[in-house]
Amino acid sequence: MASLMLGVLVLGNLPSRLTAQGGLRFDSVDYKNVLRWTAPLSNTSLNYSVEWKIYGESLWGEAQGCQGIQRLQCDLSKATSNTREWYYARVHASSVLPASRSAWSLSRRFSPRWDTKMSPPKLNMSITEEGIVVRLTPPPALVKKLHKKLCCSIHVLHSSGQEDKYEKRSCTEQLVLDQLSAGTRYCVQAQCVVCLQGKSSTRGPPTCATTP
Repeated sequence: MASLMLGVLVLGNLPSRLTAQGGLRFDSVDYKNVLRWTAPLSNTSLNYSVEWKIYGESLWGEAQGCQGIQRLQCDLSKATSNTREWYYARVHASSVLPASRSAWSLSRRFSPRWDTKMSPPKLNMSITEEGIVVRLTPPPALVKKLHKKLCCSIHVLHSSGQEDKYEKRSCTEQLVLDQLSAGTRYCVQAQCVVCLQGKSSTRGPPTCATTP
């Protein structure tokens, strides 16, 4: 997600600008879409209100549970749940004493489909008579959102530096590694992939097993 600049505060004694590490931004992981910002260093007792809209539409909607809040984030997952749409969000700050309100700070355009980061699947390995059995458990949020569009890649790392890659059309399929050398350590990493799109998570940490 790109950093998003914040607008200028123009009323009363509010600071001239909201500053933030990375600015006003969407932080999206596994389709949990959270808008984040930080308070001005000179004023940490402000209230914030958030609105959102679909790109191309003129009407803004109030973000439920994010009106007059003091926390520095707003979960917009429900409002931005349609992965085919693009969205904007905006925030303004206000103070009670003295009564004043800032201008709106506008985010950049946000796409859940393209901007969310995906978590890698959990990986379990067990040694059986057949070989090493690899089982994956992808994040439930990805399974719910992507359904049959979610694939997985499994990477087998050899001590020689060689790497074998296996593509799975379903993250619920298990992989059996056979024809293995005795007394040899094998390490495996896995990642989630959006089928036919190429977008993927980072690789998870390696999980290793040694053959008897």
